[in-house]
Amino acid sequence: MPAARCPLPGARPGRRTVLAALLGAPLLAATGVTGCTTGPASSGPDGPIELSVFWYGGARRAEATERVLRRYTERNPGVTFRVTWQGAAGYYERLATQAVGGNVPDLIQLDDSMLAEYAQREIVLDLTDAVAGHRLDLRGLPPGLARDGQVGGRTVGVPAGQTAAALVVNRDVLRRLRVPEPRAGMAWPEYVAWAQRVTRASRGRVAGTMDPSGDHRAFWIWLRSRGHELYQGRQLGFPVDALVEWFELWQRARAGRATPSAALVEQADTGDPARQVVVTGAAAVSVAWTHQLPELQQLTDADLGLVALPGPTAAQWPRASMYWAAFRGTRHPGVVVDVLNFLTTNAEAGHLLGHERGLPPNLAVRERTTADLTDPALRRAAEFVAARTGGLGPTPPPPPKGHPRVRDLLLDAAESVRARRIGSRDAAGTFVAAAEAALAG
Repeated sequence: MPAARCPLPGARPGRRTVLAALLGAPLLAATGVTGCTTGPASSGPDGPIELSVFWYGGARRAEATERVLRRYTERNPGVTFRVTWQGAAGYYERLATQAVGGNVPDLIQLDDSMLAEYAQREIVLDLTDAVAGHRLDLRGLPPGLARDGQVGGRTVGVPAGQTAAALVVNRDVLRRLRVPEPRAGMAWPEYVAWAQRVTRASRGRVAGTMDPSGDHRAFWIWLRSRGHELYQGRQLGFPVDALVEWFELWQRARAGRATPSAALVEQADTGDPARQVVVTGAAAVSVAWTHQLPELQQLTDADLGLVALPGPTAAQWPRASMYWAAFRGTRHPGVVVDVLNFLTTNAEAGHLLGHERGLPPNLAVRERTTADLTDPALRRAAEFVAARTGGLGPTPPPPPKGHPRVRDLLLDAAESVRARRIGSRDAAGTFVAAAEAALAG
């Protein structure tokens, strides 16, 4: 449950009482900090400053975020924080309600599904000048990761962590079946053949792999391995024949019993960690973000590992797990920038935040925090991403407005093919038409 105790200032009048009951109180000042943030932020011309902060996540993320904001307050006693957090479900609906009323919190957490839309709607603050003047110092980030927060050449988001899409492998199952782990860099058809081998070795009790035909992450990386992108500007970046080929690859995988039943795949497609097939034991492999490995590991006694998705390393790129962004209408843009800089560059802040949002984006902070990791799953995830910094491909722009709808349409199309309600070509054609309409809207 949320640890905060008060609603955000400026909540819609009709919901203020409910939000007050559910969301909690201001975060108060706490302990001290040393680090490399720049510029004083002790108070405004009218006295102390209170910044509102809103993010999604679980209790561990909330505890870490509240600790680091307390550190900032000790360094800058005139600045306090009023925090609100919740699970991912309903987060963007609540944020949209606040945006309609002009009551967006000073600092918000976004992912790549909404960054471009919030930038185009001029909801988030343009941070480009702060970055150019190093008041928001992104020089310590991998260059591709720093660019991941840009929309139209302007910096509007600061990566809160780095992650990668990967195969999460049940090592215990593979050891028991005496099947080697999938090899990094193998071609996609080769991976499907490997998964069929796992199913045969288990005599059908465990499928080789999750069916990722509706997973936009896997599809995007497959597209890049073939010279395409998921998007080109505000349009799809691939021909319909590419999607047909993708669907047919997984049709062959299902025919060869490489994947679990359609019902189990659809449960996993909800994104619920507890329903991922590598956790339930329905398959030896799931597709997930690397920063999700610790959560998945907590849900099973099996030994989980990470392997790169099939295809060349250049098909991947330095990816932000999520971003910090600032409200364009904040009354304290200078202080907000200083807080963002603290969260990004301060070594102690990095230790307090940990790796819950992925690897710390700043390389120096990352090196110091990784050395202190004791959780095996966290260390495994950190080492996996660090080992794959070389050879990554160019960073594409964040997905355009309409991306969440496109993701849903891909899932729907894949499920229709999986259930044999429609053929691969018809499903691909229907998807392309609907996706182009969603992107144009």
